[in-house]
Formats: sequence, structure tokens, C-alpha cells
Amino acid sequence: MFTTDRAFSGFSIDDFEAARKFYGETLGLRVSKDGMGFLNIHLDSGATVLAYVKGNHEPASYTIMNFPVDDVDAAVDDLNSRGVTTKIYDDGQMPADHKGIMRGNGPDIAWFRDPAGNVLSVLKAD
Repeated sequence: MFTTDRAFSGFSIDDFEAARKFYGETLGLRVSKDGMGFLNIHLDSGATVLAYVKGNHEPASYTIMNFPVDDVDAAVDDLNSRGVTTKIYDDGQMPADHKGIMRGNGPDIAWFRDPAGNVLSVLKAD
């Protein structure tokens, strides 16, 4: 029978150790390696996201994970202090300020990349 009580999401990476360090140490999320060698990213919501090494990995062309926050400016400052670059769109595609925050076009949001080039974001929580 189809159920959703154990559903999870996943995405590819190109370097397990770089992803483990980024998600676990840089972002401070709880991570673990499962029996199949996949990286499990455990979120405070109780959800787990799977990251798996793929030989011909290509970064996702969309945002793979969003982190709602109460204060986008504070979250961006915190990420920047950890060495995370939040100004990743300089081509005018996403009109963002000097911190990389797009404002006034939906919720305030800033994007950043993991070591595999996948895009993540912090955005203003409702």
C-alpha cells in the first residue's frame, strides 16, 4: 500500500567527504552515513534528506533545499561568517543586493551552493 510516513527526498553530490563536512560542520546539521554509503542529512523537523555520490553528477538547476528563517539578513551574515557565499547570482537573473538577498519579489531570499554546486536557500519564514 502506498504511504508517505517514511518518505524522504534526495539529491546527488560529487564528493561524499566534502558534502559531509559542509552539511555537518559548516551548516551544523546532524549527518550520518548509512549502510549503503549514502549521506543522511537529518533536519530538526524530523525529516531526513539523502545525498548520494553520482559519478556524472551535475548540479541541480533548481533550489534543492530551502531553510525558512525569521531574519534573512542575520542568517546571511551567519552563513557568510562560516565561509558560505550567498551572492551567487550576478547575472541580473535574480535582482539581489550586495549580500545576495532578493527582496520585494516574494519572500526575502538568498541562495548559496553546496560543494557539489547544488543550490540551497534561506528565505523569510511566513
